[in-house]
Amino acid sequence: MTKSPWSGSGRDTPRTPAPAPGRDSPWGARSRPDTPAPPRAAAPRPDVRADDAEGSETEDRREMRLYGRNAIDAVFARRPDAIRKLYLLEARIPQLQPLLKWCAANRVGYRVVAEDDLRKLAASSHHEGVVADVLREAPQSLGTWLQSLPAGPVCALWLDGVGNPHNLGAILRSAAHFGVGAILLPKTSPLALSGAAARVAEGGAESVPFVRLGRDDNSLAQLRSAGFSLAATVVRGGDSVFAKPLPERVVFVIGSEGEGMDPELAKACDLRVGIPGSGKVESLNVASATAVLLAQWTQHRT
Repeated sequence: MTKSPWSGSGRDTPRTPAPAPGRDSPWGARSRPDTPAPPRAAAPRPDVRADDAEGSETEDRREMRLYGRNAIDAVFARRPDAIRKLYLLEARIPQLQPLLKWCAANRVGYRVVAEDDLRKLAASSHHEGVVADVLREAPQSLGTWLQSLPAGPVCALWLDGVGNPHNLGAILRSAAHFGVGAILLPKTSPLALSGAAARVAEGGAESVPFVRLGRDDNSLAQLRSAGFSLAATVVRGGDSVFAKPLPERVVFVIGSEGEGMDPELAKACDLRVGIPGSGKVESLNVASATAVLLAQWTQHRT
């Protein structure tokens, strides 16, 4: 395998009454004229079932479990109808008034739970007081994504083997920050958004679409026809990413940590770029390297 430019790894609910309306919030909930009654001070603790524990996805593979305020905030702002269930700490009620009002108005079950139960539901202590089961957003096809692109500069990331959820989350956060057009997933890649990745992305997972590729050769041809250059990211044998401006339309092909990207795919790319450093460590972590690449591309677009 061609070596990667980085090393290391990032490693039912019963419906309760909604709280009384609060002040306007950036959550921007839809409301109805009738004012729901406030919740009881002490809501019953849930019976945490096996399919709720350990933060697992529900039996319906179309659903996933999210946790963390920013991740759930982003889903509510962009596609609230994807929310299926909600669990929260009582202390979070004042901050989540618009979301709870929306749940009550749209018959979406939510429950106030204890800290121990919420930790089990999220399989993490980093739940930030709220957990939600939401519908996954299906990846687009490459053809559909290309047809939707505006003219002008576009950057995308082709993830060839990246699998660690914390690295994926950090990549999504950087991708959202720099306005990346899409995350491109190889045809056989099992990579998918998880609760851990969405939390690390801090809302960025809702800003960057996933695109499912077909055969590598067909995908390369489609991308080139749309004006993209493919840049393989490597540790050795590549040009410095700082040496000259990058193409206006570029796809950075990023390999997994350790094994790197597929050597045949690397050969098929138009450019080979790397991030020079002091040599005191072999390379950057994959998520950190991605942020550097995106910053360098953006520098010449602004």
